[in-house]
Amino acid sequence: MELENKLRLLYALQTVDNKLDEIEELKGDLPAAVRELEEIITKTKNTISTNEEAVTQAYQDRSKCELDITSLTEKIERYKNQQFQVRNNKQYDLLTKEIDAAEKKISTLEAHIDELIVTTKKIKISSEELQAQVEKLSETLAERKAELAEVSKETEKEEAALQHERDKIVHKIVKADLATYTRIRVAKQGRAVVPVRRGACAGCYNAVPPQRVLELRKNNRIYTCEGCGRILVSDEIVESSSSMP
Repeated sequence: MELENKLRLLYALQTVDNKLDEIEELKGDLPAAVRELEEIITKTKNTISTNEEAVTQAYQDRSKCELDITSLTEKIERYKNQQFQVRNNKQYDLLTKEIDAAEKKISTLEAHIDELIVTTKKIKISSEELQAQVEKLSETLAERKAELAEVSKETEKEEAALQHERDKIVHKIVKADLATYTRIRVAKQGRAVVPVRRGACAGCYNAVPPQRVLELRKNNRIYTCEGCGRILVSDEIVESSSSMP
């Protein structure tokens, strides 16, 4: 009797889940559309945030380059002044090399600043375009959410009642059986427990041997379809599930 009750619980759970699935079907692709839009908006905002960090870093790099240029320019001026004070060509040549090296560094830094300016401009343009996309996507998301809310409003009472009934049934099912049910349900497009109809599995329509049909009617063991792996239940379980305590 314990195993029979287990089968009745599993079939009752499947029946409730079927009704909940029907409600989800009424919503069409709206839930998926809402989730997809939310994901796209989040990713786009993350990209904008990354762009902002890149711009900030570019400004910091540019400021450092400008400070370095100022420092090098001051050094060049000092070196030039020192050239008037040296007493031999060797010292003069050494200062000239220092000036040349400093001027090359300045040229390199100025080129890097130019690159940073170009890069920053591109990033800002990209962020503006992405922000426009976010605003447009947000408008579409609001519309989809409103549509989903309207559909959900029509079914919320029924859905809440079914969810309450589901919770009560789940509470009576042992964890191992619930885990098996969930695994099969996920793998088989929502249908984990099915009856045998006219000698065939109602899930995959493969024939169930007559001997197995007789064994199913005893309700003393859990049998699965050899074709699809779904849990099979007898007509008695199906008929009695509605009156299950």
